[in-house]
Amino acid sequence: MSKRDELIEKYAADIKDKFDVKPDVDLLTKVTIGLGPSIYNLDASKVSGGDEKELETVKKNYLIKKLGMIDSPKLMDGIKTVMDKYGSANRNKHRAVVYYMLCKHFKKESVY
Repeated sequence: MSKRDELIEKYAADIKDKFDVKPDVDLLTKVTIGLGPSIYNLDASKVSGGDEKELETVKKNYLIKKLGMIDSPKLMDGIKTVMDKYGSANRNKHRAVVYYMLCKHFKKESVY
């Protein structure tokens, strides 16, 4: 099993445990591949839910650039919703899981 497959398994378990949702492994795999080598970098592979600057980057680089959404307050509301569901006590929010859940939240699976 490749390192990426191991990470995808870990992400799927996180989605199941934290969000109580059965993950769409095919979509999760596509989201993970889309993140490229950043999934192997400890810092880049995580999202800090308490860092407004980082959340703004998620909005700009993922929701607007990748998913093609129009900037509006509902984007940050969606990010906050996903962060809240992930749990504020959980400091290790995997970027792939956050992006997957945002993709699902905004019903943008067709982008992949």
